[in-house]
Amino acid sequence: LVPGFTNTARSWDAVERGLPVDWDIQGIDIPDGLDFVGTADALAHRGGEAIWIGYSMGARLCLRLALDNPNVVQALALVSGSPGIASAGAREARLAADERQAQELERDGVDAFLERWLDQRLFETLPREKAMLEDRRRGNTVSRLAHQLRALGPGNQEPLWDRLAELSVPVLVVAGSYDRAYSDTAHRIAAAIGSNAHVEIVPGAGHAVHLEEPKELAQRLASWVARTEPEE
Repeated sequence: LVPGFTNTARSWDAVERGLPVDWDIQGIDIPDGLDFVGTADALAHRGGEAIWIGYSMGARLCLRLALDNPNVVQALALVSGSPGIASAGAREARLAADERQAQELERDGVDAFLERWLDQRLFETLPREKAMLEDRRRGNTVSRLAHQLRALGPGNQEPLWDRLAELSVPVLVVAGSYDRAYSDTAHRIAAAIGSNAHVEIVPGAGHAVHLEEPKELAQRLASWVARTEPEE
């Protein structure tokens, strides 16, 4: 289980409680100080052969991991994820926007940055009591978040749309029903992958599906894994 930007591995705790008790589950925090490809590779070596499940930034990293290290991926679940920004101009704009956010973070500190981050429209359906703000505060530093903004953002990531058809393992693509942009992206991802991809749109959830509807997400993950397991 790989978290998203500002999250720690503990953000998956509520989902983990809804998964089968006989699963060997490991949450992995994002390694520090590496570029995007290096971070994905470090995760692969840290986690080993597994079913990989990532949220948002974690989903982008898991996708890169699956393409570069297919030997460690039994199946792949992408929650509120994207293969990156296809347009070079849009990537440049996102790089500039993330650099501005990194500078504001360095000026104002972690607490003020997290407040602004969670005030985005992207998280308008995430209740504050489910946002795990204290965990985000404890698990982050200015340098850690600034590095992730500059090195791991979608503006600094090679877009992977053209490589999606390389995925031969079962792939689950998840988005919240209120997150229309990522719901549309989920269907586009699945279409590009082919018959081994399946889409789940979780009702009543926005971008942070794992925090807003953890039980529902856990049920859908467990059902998908059961369907993908080979018959004995």
